[in-house]
Amino acid sequence: MSAVLAPPNRQALSSPVKAPALTQVFIRGIHFEGASFDARSHRLLVIDQPNGPASTFATCQEVARQHDALLALNAGFFTPDGNPLGLVISKGKRTGAWNSASSLGSGIFSESATGHLSITRRGSPTAFLDARELIQSGPLLTENGGAVGGLDAGKIAVRSILLTDGGTRWWIGKTSACTLAALGESLASQSPAAWPIQHALNLDGGRSTDLYVSARIPGGSFERRSFLNRPVRNFLILKPK
Repeated sequence: MSAVLAPPNRQALSSPVKAPALTQVFIRGIHFEGASFDARSHRLLVIDQPNGPASTFATCQEVARQHDALLALNAGFFTPDGNPLGLVISKGKRTGAWNSASSLGSGIFSESATGHLSITRRGSPTAFLDARELIQSGPLLTENGGAVGGLDAGKIAVRSILLTDGGTRWWIGKTSACTLAALGESLASQSPAAWPIQHALNLDGGRSTDLYVSARIPGGSFERRSFLNRPVRNFLILKPK
């Protein structure tokens, strides 16, 4: 069943649109680094590499510069053979296959044909027939404002994440090494942005984590990428509408 989304924050919808802003903050001992943006003025695009990891772009910095993006982050999980571990849609083109069982496909980021961005729990793939951008990933970290139960409390790793207030306000970035359970509790208690989080989605972290922020966001430019980083299959990039 799909997640029941909280209604958009009406005050946020009527508030002035703010330019993307850099965030660097500690919450419960976890360091968050990324950028907030408003979906009324900016959007996230999926950049996929049909020929596999590093076949076109080896790093987030490369993909951001090629596509004139403000920010780039590694996105979905992939198999040892370099195939998407779930459905991916980029500019309306579908690749991969619906991941119906794994927790690594239990959450969906999508942009509809009308330009609406959302994070939802995995339901039926027919709910996304009109999507023009989509990454199937997971697990969800928070849902409807609360931490998701049953998250792994053992494995510690750097995380790539995507957050929303359920309306037009979004945050994209990375964390320091932590468990999924600690991350979910941290996000349920406090936001790295200036608004409360409704839904948070875990992306492919660990050695795949790669964040690039351009100089067009005050506080950039920089790239956060370990020297042990492994090339990835796809990316999310931030661009003006």
